[in-house]
Order: sequence, then structure tokens, then C-alpha cells
Amino acid sequence: MSDVRIVLVEPSHPGNIGGAARAMKTMGLSDLVVVNPKRYPDPQADWRAAGALDVLDAARVVADVDAAIDDCHWVVGTSTRSRKIPWPIAYPKEIAAQIAEQPGDARIAILFGREDNGLSNDELRRCHYHLQIPASPEYPSLNLAMAVQVVAYELYQAFAEVIPMPGWDRSLATAGEVEALFAHVQSTLEQAGFLDVDNPGQTMTRLRRLLLRVQMDETEVQILRGVFKALTPASPPAAE
Repeated sequence: MSDVRIVLVEPSHPGNIGGAARAMKTMGLSDLVVVNPKRYPDPQADWRAAGALDVLDAARVVADVDAAIDDCHWVVGTSTRSRKIPWPIAYPKEIAAQIAEQPGDARIAILFGREDNGLSNDELRRCHYHLQIPASPEYPSLNLAMAVQVVAYELYQAFAEVIPMPGWDRSLATAGEVEALFAHVQSTLEQAGFLDVDNPGQTMTRLRRLLLRVQMDETEVQILRGVFKALTPASPPAAE
């Protein structure tokens, strides 16, 4: 991820620069280059960056796209328009997968164009691939920082190792514990007259399907058994 560079080409609003820096940091990116910005540095960029001021502080400002990508081995340009001469096009997930497969020493640049008219044809011709973010045809325009966030997210997914989910606070219920619960439920429903012993239908099958989808832990099973025990009518005292 440290070899992936985000390049903002002539952004007009400093807030978008700060928003892009924040989007980058949340997904582990840190190499930001800004080409000929209209207003930058600017307090609005700092404000939108929130906790990503370190990304802004390390950002480089250059005069043109050539200076931004001169040392890069693979360049991707974002574009929403079709070209007269077709160019290789991919969506963010596909681009991220291809970037992850590049050699370990390869430097990658992803270019994001101007807010009003994107990248020029000349700039796009410098790119190995064009990247398109699928969106509703009724309004396919994404804010610059939002577009950076979408691409940065897919990069993070492609590069990051599988992150283990936090451990559950209780052990999962065993098959034996679950079967004991089902037996308890069925017995309680029969005693309550909800289930006809001679013609139970598919009620227990559907209850099984419902509860098995939850993948209960042992404490949840105990709670449910406690509930059904509390709902079970007390047996009358035996006659003397």
C-alpha cells in the first residue's frame, strides 16, 4: 500500500483535498500528490482532513501530471466517459486486484481528475488503465473525495490480510445442547396445547430452521431453556 500514490489533478476546492487525505488514511494509504491546485494549502483542507493531517503534511504539490507520475511503473486514470479509441477499462475492485498483483517494487499512481471535467484526453493517454466507478445512470457524478474513498476501500480489501473478527464472548452451543433445547421447546409447546402431539405439522421444523440460522452460543441456549421452564405450568401436587 505504501507504493500506491493518489494523484489529484488540479482540484478546485481545498476541502476535497482534505477529504481525500482522510479517505486515504482510513484505508492505509499515505502517498498523496496534488497537481497544480487552485487553493492549497488552505484551512478548509486541514478541517476536512480531520485526523489525517499527517497525510496532508506529507503531500507533495507539483506543477503537472508528468511530475506526479514520472517515477511510477503503472498508472491508472479515473474516467466516466467513453473514448473514441477504446482503452482498457476496469471497475475499482478489478483495478485493486491487478494492483495487488504488481511486483513488490512497482510504484502505482491513480489519477483523479478535476471536479468539473475530469482528466484530459492527453492525461488519460498516459495511463495503462482507465478506472470507472459504477453509479446510477440518473446521477453518476461522485464527489472527488468520495471517489477516492471508493477506490481506497477496494485497495484495502485487496491488500489487507484477512482480519480476524473479534472473538465471541461465549462458546457456541454444541449440537447436543441445541437438541436438548429443541426437545424442551417441543415438550413445553405440547403441554401448552400449542402443538398437537398426534398432528404437529411442520411447526418444529420451522422453529429449528429459525433458531439454527442464529447459531446460538451456550448462554443463549440456557436463557431460552430458562424462559421455557418459566412458562411451563407447575405440575399439580401428587394425591396422597
